Parts: sequence; C-alpha cells; structure tokens
Amino acid sequence: MRTFLPALTSVVSLCMMFAVMWRLERSLAFVALFVAPGLIFIIRLLNRPMMERTYQHQQLEGEMMALAEQTLSSIPVVQAFGREEYEDKRWHVLSRRTLHAYLRTILSQMQFKIGVSGTIALGTAIVMVLGGLFVLKGSLTVGSLIVFFSYVAALYAPMETLAYSSSGYASAAARAKRVIEVMKADDRVQDLPEAKSFSVSHGRKGVRVRFENVTFGYERDRPVLKDVNLKANPGETVALVGPTGAGKSTLVSLILRFFDPWEGRVTFDGIDVSKIKLSDLRAQVAIVLQEPFLLPLTIAENIAYGRQGASQEEIKAAAVAANADEFILQLPDGYDTIIGEHGATLSGGQKQRLSIARAFLKDAPVLILDEPTSALDAQSETLLLDALESLMGGRATFIIAHRLSTIRGADQIVVLEQGKVVEVGTHQELLAAGSHYHQLHRIQFRNQTTVRSESKQ
Repeated sequence: MRTFLPALTSVVSLCMMFAVMWRLERSLAFVALFVAPGLIFIIRLLNRPMMERTYQHQQLEGEMMALAEQTLSSIPVVQAFGREEYEDKRWHVLSRRTLHAYLRTILSQMQFKIGVSGTIALGTAIVMVLGGLFVLKGSLTVGSLIVFFSYVAALYAPMETLAYSSSGYASAAARAKRVIEVMKADDRVQDLPEAKSFSVSHGRKGVRVRFENVTFGYERDRPVLKDVNLKANPGETVALVGPTGAGKSTLVSLILRFFDPWEGRVTFDGIDVSKIKLSDLRAQVAIVLQEPFLLPLTIAENIAYGRQGASQEEIKAAAVAANADEFILQLPDGYDTIIGEHGATLSGGQKQRLSIARAFLKDAPVLILDEPTSALDAQSETLLLDALESLMGGRATFIIAHRLSTIRGADQIVVLEQGKVVEVGTHQELLAAGSHYHQLHRIQFRNQTTVRSESKQ
C-alpha cells in the first residue's frame, strides 16, 4: 500500500501537469516527456539486479540469525569440546558475507538513484536549452518560459516518484520471495481439501491404528520404511525394537502425520489420517519424546501444555502418576516454579518425568512413548512402569524401546531392521523363536550382567 498509493497519485499529477504544458508549448511538452523512455530503461536495467541482491541479503541474514540461535542454544557442547574459536570464525565469515551482500544492495540502490536523478537532470537541461532558443527566436516569451519551467519541475517530480516506487516494489518482491520460500519449507504437510473432523469422546474409548503397506523415506530412492504392516487396537501395546536407524521414530512420526507415506497409508478407525484435519488428528495422540522439550514457563503450565484449562488438582494427579510430584514440591515455588529455557534448571530424569506427566494429563486415545524411561534410574523406572500400565488402559500404545526390560508385557513386539518388519510376537514367543529379538535380548542382558559383575569387583 505504501508503494501503490504514491504511484497512483503520481500518475494523476503527471497527467494534469502534461495537459497544462501542452496548452503552453506543445513542442517543449513533447521534449520534456522524452525523459520517460530513459527512466523506463533505467528501471528495466537496474531493477532485477537490485531485487536479486536484496534477496541474497535477506537469505544470508536469515542464515546468520539461525547460526546465532544454534550456537547460543548449544553453548555447553561448544565449551565442552573447546570449539569457541571455530564457532567464532563461522560467525565472522557469515557476518562478513552478510555485510558484503548488504553493501551490494545499497550500491545497486545508489546506482538506481543516480541513474534516475541523472536522467531527470538531463531532461531538464535539454528543455532549458530549447526553451532559451525559442525565446531568442521570439516564439516564446520569457514569462511563459519561466512558467513552463515550473511545470517541468512539477512534471518530473511524479516521474521520479514512479521510478522510486518501482525500486520499492523490487525490494518488497525480494523480501516476499524469501518469506514465501520459508513458508513453503515449513508447510510440508497440510490439511487436504477433503479433510474431515475426527474425535473420540472421553479419550478412553480408544482408536484402532493401522499401517497398511507403508513405505517412506526422507530422500528420494532411499526409503527408511519398506512395506510396513502392523496394527494396534484400543488397549493394546505395540513395542518397536531394533538397532539404531531401523526406522522406529520415523514410524511413529507418520501417526502424527509429520510426514506422509510415499506408498500405503496410516489409518485411525479405518480412516486415512491424511483425510483427517491435522488439529483433530494430533488431539488424539499424546507423546513422550526421547529428548523432552520444556518451555520457560511454570511447572504447572508445562504439564498442562497439551490440555489448556486443566485444574490444579488434575495437574497434580498427572505429576503424581508420573512420579514427578515429589521433586516438584522440593522446588522453591513448587508447581509455580519457572524453569529455564529447555528445562536447563532440571536434571534429565526430572525433565523426562514432566514430559510423561504432560502425556498423562492430555488423556488421549493414542499414546506414543519414545524411550520413556531412558533418563530414569532403576527405582524411578519401576515406579513409572506401574504408572504407565494404568495409563495404557484402553489406549493404542506405541513404545519405542532399546531397554527390553520395559516391554516384556507388550501385546506385540515388532522388530525392525533396515526399515522392514522382520519379527512380530510377544516377549516369550520371540525368545522361543530364537531369531532377531532373541539375539538383541541376549546381547543386552549379557552386557548388563558383565557390568554388574565388574561393579562388584
């Protein structure tokens, strides 16, 4: 709007001034108007480089801010590995590139302004020379020439405004291009036009989750999951095990529709999740991530993050169920204690228990647990497993686990290797089969036995 309105008023003024000049002296009016092609040439010549340089500056500025955020959020790691000088060099290199891009942008803008001003000055000089010749010949009076010059200045002012408006448009177009790129990159998964609402009343009625011939990967021709078929009925627990990189976390991310499968589909009660509104889909799922993420809010607000409006009693009950109430009450302000960025003021186990309490409170029909006990000691793990057993009641639960002790009671244990389901069964069935799961179990518990023997010595 700030570019459009000045351009509109300039066009109106331009027409009015030219009409008056036409009445005074037609030949000089034509000469004065010949400045317009010169301005158009300048605009066509310099606008594109100016837009490209502005875009490059915006891009580098975004990279610089991203690097600053990444480095500041990783200060403990940077310091622990002595990489301060390396990160400092990265920052200086990128900041210099950004500064040079900014200077190139300013240079192109100055070239544009000089080109426009020079063209206007040249047009004014030509009109003055021709006007003087007309006065000498007697075809124009001095008074008429002076009046004509004042209208020439009034004519060129809107021309100059129009030229600078095109400069503003080029700058705005470059910024808009960068914004659109970022928005497109973020919106990888969106609601489809035919997406419908989906809800399960009271949470505990459950949802049937099914994977049907699902294939998916992050890079073309490199699938992470290959033709996966599995299901979880309400009240059933499906444990996902396998070596690192087997595709366990990728599998559960498809439930939340962080990505869409290349082939096959994921369904809730027989409905393709891609045809369910994202807000409704994710409202049906509670998740505990392997790396708990907490906000710089109070303990109570973090627990209630997935269920706004929860009462203090409900928040406390969820904390008790997650074995978090005891340490919360020892904090300076209890449930009103404000925690640091990413939970920096808490231990790993405390952060994990708050994350689990958040899942308890959400009370969703589908539950995803990504290594829920990875940061807990043996005593806390035992207490938590009892709590998780009651939480799983009536829900379709997916557990990603490397510690096989946490999944012995699972209804199904799904063993993944290189993105394929290689075994499915209960703990006892898979041990008796003596295949992949038996091998994982033997290696893990042999290592634990060795560690215990060495600690006794």
